[in-house]
Amino acid sequence: MTDRLKNELLDLALEAARRAGALLSESRPADLGVAATKTSAIDVVTEMDIASEKLITGYLSEARPDDGFLGEEGASIVGTSGVRWVIDPIDGTVNYLYGLPAWAVSIAAEIDGETAVGVVEIPSRGETFSAVLGGGARLGDRPLDSRPSPPLDQALIGTGFGYVVERKLGQAEVVRRVLPQVRDIRRGGSAAIDLCDVACGRLDGYYERGLNPWDYAAGELIAREAGARTGGRPGVALSTELAVAAPSGLFEPLQRMLDELGAWHD
Repeated sequence: MTDRLKNELLDLALEAARRAGALLSESRPADLGVAATKTSAIDVVTEMDIASEKLITGYLSEARPDDGFLGEEGASIVGTSGVRWVIDPIDGTVNYLYGLPAWAVSIAAEIDGETAVGVVEIPSRGETFSAVLGGGARLGDRPLDSRPSPPLDQALIGTGFGYVVERKLGQAEVVRRVLPQVRDIRRGGSAAIDLCDVACGRLDGYYERGLNPWDYAAGELIAREAGARTGGRPGVALSTELAVAAPSGLFEPLQRMLDELGAWHD
């Protein structure tokens, strides 16, 4: 995992995310509708999700034809180079469908199974977050540091909900019990943006159950390289089961509370 390779992958991810962000911003149909559904009738895919993923995979494949892909909208290629791209062409699809601004393009690159590069493009903010493993995180050209840790009862916490009713009910119960113990809760609708907001100090912490690798791969690296801690249950890495991100002094009390409340299961 050389610096030269990581920088090459970063440059490609930045350009692919920029192109996809421009496509999504400039070519969104006025009558945009649902093209398909996934886990439930409210877990949607639009034609623009598909177009964005096609643009990203096409651009990256042309530059690096031997790489693998894992994409939310079906891209699944086993490469031979040791590099795999993990892509969410629109993180926050429901926001995008409704014309709300909290959506992003998320692109990560793994080298031999370890996330080495992450880029999150947020067109509505005019912001590009990026990180390289061991090289820190940036918002545009500005290096990032996560917010200093507040006490748990003064922390602004982001979260999200799944699309299956049974999971939502469990998550709602967790929120009901978390809310009196923190400053407040925010639900933006994009895991990638929430993780970047932890990285730049707009949120003190974040948690969610049920994320997929494309939801968190880039944002988790950005948060971690900005100085936040990330994980799942105590002693377990961040995963689909549970994602937690917060500065060091807040991470353990937040993680412990979520574990005790059963935020890791339905």
